Amino acid sequence: MMLVGGSDAVRCKLLMSTLAGTTMDWFINLPDGHVTSFLQLTKLFRAQYIANWAPPSVSYDLFDIRQYQGESLKEFLHRFGAQVVRLNLKDEKMMVHAFRKGIVPDPSASHSSETILRPSPK
Repeated sequence: MMLVGGSDAVRCKLLMSTLAGTTMDWFINLPDGHVTSFLQLTKLFRAQYIANWAPPSVSYDLFDIRQYQGESLKEFLHRFGAQVVRLNLKDEKMMVHAFRKGIVPDPSASHSSETILRPSPK
């Protein structure tokens, strides 16, 4: 929403109408008379919540995704695929490499044909 014009009081009330939950609690608990302008309110809001913003994901974040102990390969593939979609990646070799690095080898696999991870051909 973009508001052009209007007094600081109107802008503060409009901002308040968009808040819910813990952000509304934060707003309500501001000391009376503490906020004197909309600019001050926006600075307070940013200072309070800027740390909660997640930095944008980058392609190498894919290498941080690891299969959890006890997580099925299907569940891991679902989580990994969701991150690939979020990142909008096109480099298939990188995706395969990151996927392979994230898989926990199956300790119950007695033979290499029983695991998805096989050594690279020499």
